[in-house]
Amino acid sequence: MTQSVWDATTLPEFSKVDPANIVADLDTLLEKNRADIDAVVSKNTAPTWASLVLPLDNIHDRLSHFWSPISHLNSVQNTPEIREAYNASLPKLSEYYTELGQNKALYEAYKALANSDEAKHLTAAQTEALTQTIRDFELSGVGLEGAAKKRYGEISARLSELGSQFGENVLDATRAWSKLITDEAELAGLPESALAQAKQMAEAKGKDGWLFTLDIPSYLPVLSYADNQALREEMYTAYATRASEQSDDGKFDNAPLIDEILALRHEMAQILGFDNYAELSVATKMAENGQQVVDFLDDLAVKSKPSAEQDLAGLKAFAKQEHGVDTLNAWDVGYYAEKLREKKYAISQEVLRPYFPINKVTSGLFYVAQTLFGVDIREESDFDTYHQDVKLFTISKDGVDVARFFLDPFAREGKRGGAWMDECRVRRRIDESQLQLPVAYLVCNFTPPIGDQPALLTHDEVTTLFHEFGHGLHHMLTQVDVSSVSGINGVAWDAVELPSQFMENWCWEPEALAHIAGHFESGEPLPQDLLDKMLAAKNFQSGMQMVRQLEFSLFDFRLHREYKAGISVQAVLDDVRSTVAVMTPPAFNRFQNSFSHIFAGGYAAGYYSYKWAEVLSADAFSKFEEDGIFNTETGAHFRDTILANGGSRSAAELFEAFRGREPRVDALLRHSGIAA
Repeated sequence: MTQSVWDATTLPEFSKVDPANIVADLDTLLEKNRADIDAVVSKNTAPTWASLVLPLDNIHDRLSHFWSPISHLNSVQNTPEIREAYNASLPKLSEYYTELGQNKALYEAYKALANSDEAKHLTAAQTEALTQTIRDFELSGVGLEGAAKKRYGEISARLSELGSQFGENVLDATRAWSKLITDEAELAGLPESALAQAKQMAEAKGKDGWLFTLDIPSYLPVLSYADNQALREEMYTAYATRASEQSDDGKFDNAPLIDEILALRHEMAQILGFDNYAELSVATKMAENGQQVVDFLDDLAVKSKPSAEQDLAGLKAFAKQEHGVDTLNAWDVGYYAEKLREKKYAISQEVLRPYFPINKVTSGLFYVAQTLFGVDIREESDFDTYHQDVKLFTISKDGVDVARFFLDPFAREGKRGGAWMDECRVRRRIDESQLQLPVAYLVCNFTPPIGDQPALLTHDEVTTLFHEFGHGLHHMLTQVDVSSVSGINGVAWDAVELPSQFMENWCWEPEALAHIAGHFESGEPLPQDLLDKMLAAKNFQSGMQMVRQLEFSLFDFRLHREYKAGISVQAVLDDVRSTVAVMTPPAFNRFQNSFSHIFAGGYAAGYYSYKWAEVLSADAFSKFEEDGIFNTETGAHFRDTILANGGSRSAAELFEAFRGREPRVDALLRHSGIAA
C-alpha cells in the first residue's frame, strides 16, 4: 500500500538555515549529486523507468529540498548574510544545471528509454515527462560541441547572476527611498488606514510623524487619495525612476544589466539555432510561433483601444469640469480616477476595506475551494517558521491529507514586492510504496494589521489572494506522481495563469462574497448598496487597464523578438506606446528598470501569458456562469481535468476536455466590459 510521506523532512526547517554553511553544504551536495548521476547512467545500459527516472528524481529532489528554503528566505527575509550566500551559490547551481542539460550520456539514456519496449506501457504522464525531458535537453544545448558548448555555459551562469542582481537593485532602490512628513495638513485626503500605517512605520523607526516608502501599500494610497499634488509627483517620480540613472546616484541603475541580459539571451537563442529569444521562449509554450503571439496581442489592442480612449476622455473631461485641471499628469491619473469612481459609483477601495478583514477573506477563500473542489483546509499550529506572520495549512480530501501550504501575507522590510506562489515540495512517487505530497509557498504584500485592528484588505488585495491561491491549487491538487509534469511543472507557461485568473472570478460573485466579506467589527455582510456599486464599478477604466497590460506584453515580446546589437530599449517601449497606449508617461519614467517579471523572473518573452491565459480562464469561468458558480459537478470536472493533470497533457487538450471545445475570446471581452 502507498504511504504518503509527511515526516519532518517534508517541511523546510527554516531555523536551521545557517548562511555561514550554505555554500559549503551546497558544494558537498552537488558533488554527491554528480557522483550519483554518473552511477545511475553507468548502470543503465537498458534503462527502465524504475532504474533511470526514479533514482534521478530522488537526486533532483534532494537538491530542491536543500535549496528551496534558502531561495525562499532570500525573497522574504532578505538579510546581507542570506543574500551573500545566495549569490555565491548561483554560479555553482548554474554550472550544475548547465552540465546536467548537456549530459550526453544521460540524454542518450532517456532516448533509449523512450525507444524501448517498456515505453509502450508507460502512463500518459510518464510519456509526456519523457517527451518534455528530451526536448529540454535539446533546448539546453545537449548537441553543442566545443566553443559553443562552453559559451552556452558561460551565458547561463552570467544570466542567473544578472537576474539576481536586477532584483536586488529593485529591492535596494525601493528600500533607499522614504519620506517623513511631520505636518498632517500635507496629508489631506489620505484615508485613515494609510495615515495609521504611516504613523506606525514612523514609530517603528523611532520617529515622530508619518513615514512613507515606495512599497505598494504605502505608495498606492498617496497616488490615489493625497490632495497634495506635489507629494504625489514626488512619490511618482521616485517610484518611476527606481533602479535607474536618475536615482541614488545611479548606484542601483539596472539599464546596463538590461542591455547585457538582452544581448546574452539573443546570443543563447542563436547558439541553439533560433532566430531570436522570443522564438526560443515560444518553443515550450502553447503559442505556435512568435508571429501568432504578436497577432494575438495586436488583435486584442485593436479591440480594446477605443474603449481605453473613451475611458481617458471621460477622465480628462471630469478633471477639467469638476476640478479645473487642464493637464492630466501621470501622478494625477490615479487620484482623479478615484474621485471619478467615487462620483460615478460612490465607491472606493477604502470604503470596502472594513468588510475584508483577512481572516474572513481567508475563510471565504477556503469555503470556495471546499465547495468547488471537495477539499478541506485546516490550520496547523506547530511548525518551524521564519516570521510570526506566516501560517501553515493542510489540505485534505475525503479525510486524507493531500497537500500543505505556507501563507506569508504582509509587506515588511527585506521582503521582495509583489505576490507569488512557489513550489516548496512537488508531488512525486519516491518508490513503489511512498508518495511525496506537494507543499506550496503563497506570498503577498498586503497592508499589515495596524494596532489592535486586524489587517483589512482592499478588494484588489482580495483578488490577489485568490489569484495566488489558484496557482497553489494547481500545484497542490495534482494527481500526477511524476515530478517533472506534476502540479505546475511541465505546464506551458502561457497556460500556467489559467487556474490563478480563474479563481479571481469568485471575488465578484454575490453568492461567493456572502462568505468572503464581513465587517471586521460587527461581522455584518457587505451591504447590498455597496455590493451593487462595487459590481457596477467592476469594469471602471477596464479599457485603460487592458491596453496597459498589452503595452507590457508587446514591449517584452518585441524587445526579445526584434533584438539586435545596440537596440534602444527605450525606443522599443516608446514605439509600443505610440501604437497601444492612450496615456504616455513622462520622458523620465524608467518603468523597464524595475520590470522584474521579465528581467529577474520567468516571464522573458512570455509576459503575454497573462493575457493568453485570461482568454482561457474567462472562457472556463463562463461554464460556471452557465451551470451555477458553486455547481459541484462543474467544480469537480475542472479539478479533475485542469488541476489534477498538471503538465501531463497539453494545455490545449485539457482545456478542450473541460470546455468541450476550443477557447474563444468573447468571454474575456464581455467580462472586461469591452464589447468585441
